[in-house]
Amino acid sequence: MKSNQIVGKVIKLFISQADNSSRITKEKLYLDNAGVLTDKFYNKDINRSVLISSHESYNIALKHNISIEYGALGENILTDYNPYHLPVEKQIQIGEVILEITQNCTLCKSLTKVDNKLPKILKDDRGIFTKVVKSGYIYIGDEITIL
Repeated sequence: MKSNQIVGKVIKLFISQADNSSRITKEKLYLDNAGVLTDKFYNKDINRSVLISSHESYNIALKHNISIEYGALGENILTDYNPYHLPVEKQIQIGEVILEITQNCTLCKSLTKVDNKLPKILKDDRGIFTKVVKSGYIYIGDEITIL
């Protein structure tokens, strides 16, 4: 893969509320070095401050007869590009924001609320955690570039 190659786009954006009541769909997100502004995980763990998932995760669930709405995996950014193969420390740009991959998303027991099989099914395909290298806004439709 060449550097600075556009690989996809942002489909949806989400934040989690502090009261755990629901996920909120947003038209834009502001990210800084502490994470996604107004998200309940803001300024908690910078290496896990932004979760990116791919629509491919939802397709995998659907192949196992589990239909879930976008946002159910806890992602902040849902893309039409599957980034799960990218290595730790790889940087990507979305809109004006630069993110650095810090780890693959770990197995999450909260997914059992959706379906008991879901954590095992998406063990390696739920998403990636990133930290913010360059602050700014991300909008639905922004292009994703591998740096």
